[in-house]
Amino acid sequence: MIRSIHPNSVSSFLALPIPFPFSFISCKNQLKTSIIRSFFLVLHMSMSSTESSATSAHKYSPLDWRGFFDQEDDVSIPNSNDVFHVYTAGTEGPVVFCLHGGGYSGLSFAISTSKIKEKARVVAMDMRGHGKTFTDNDLDLSIETMCNDVLAVLKAMYGDSPPAIVLVGHSMGGSVTVHVAAKKALPSLAGLVVVDVVEGTAMASLIHMQKILSSRMHHFSSLEKAIEWNVKGGSLRNIDSARLSIPSTLKYNESKKCYVHRARLEETEQYWRGWYEGLSEKFLSSPVPKLLLLAGTDRLDRTLTIGQMQGKFQMVVVRHTGHAIQEDVPDEFAALIVNFISRNRIGPKGIEIPGLRRPLN
Repeated sequence: MIRSIHPNSVSSFLALPIPFPFSFISCKNQLKTSIIRSFFLVLHMSMSSTESSATSAHKYSPLDWRGFFDQEDDVSIPNSNDVFHVYTAGTEGPVVFCLHGGGYSGLSFAISTSKIKEKARVVAMDMRGHGKTFTDNDLDLSIETMCNDVLAVLKAMYGDSPPAIVLVGHSMGGSVTVHVAAKKALPSLAGLVVVDVVEGTAMASLIHMQKILSSRMHHFSSLEKAIEWNVKGGSLRNIDSARLSIPSTLKYNESKKCYVHRARLEETEQYWRGWYEGLSEKFLSSPVPKLLLLAGTDRLDRTLTIGQMQGKFQMVVVRHTGHAIQEDVPDEFAALIVNFISRNRIGPKGIEIPGLRRPLN
């Protein structure tokens, strides 16, 4: 007689030895047992695969930004069709205005914002050709155009009397912050934070960028698969941050029935050199307090090495992180931003100097 087995006991059943030696009569039972054993083995493997897929899907499922930013807005630029998407948080203090790197989005700063907003206001902008921002020419990523975009958004949000602004930029966004500061068109600029971008190493890596872009995966069957690929591939090391930011870097292609990259970076090569040429000198010449965050000391070029030795800016090497410092270690990144604001006495109206009734703008 063959005992019926509940699916939950399959593992125990598979571990039972088959009686040996067999009699002629038991061969028939052995065959039945073997068939049932095979059936439950397939069932067990199927169940395990389903459970594993479900666990993986949950592990890499998208997260909503609302637990980190307070709201999102579309900023329309007068006399144009350009609409820039921004995420905002906080109600007091200076404005930490965040610019993401190429291929990222404003949600790259989501988790760190949940900490920064306790001490300052945060605005994270989707750059031209990225996220939910839409312009007449999404491929015009020239440094001049992107700088004008930032200034136009600030003007639309705050008018002619903006609060103290601390510009924070990662990678491509870091070059934009430096160029905006160099224009001296933002009188309320109170601080400059550049995240893991240095002229020397950036210029040297440009010849490899097309190969890097072409080697990445271009089509994803689901958002979960895209998140998983970015985490397992090492692009991002923080799963929660990837679950927040990766979906906003993709768009669904109806004809291909899959997700593809929102930013068409490979078509913007003509602008890359302009992002980084002269960046180090422009950074050093900015008169506001400056912080450079790096993922490794090997990224420093000669100009910045000399400037750092002369004390022209604060530098912090953030250990155990990849290129996207703000995503990989968001709590540490937030603490560094808050400490930078506090250390330089940056208030809502500018740098506050003890003994003066009104802060300097």
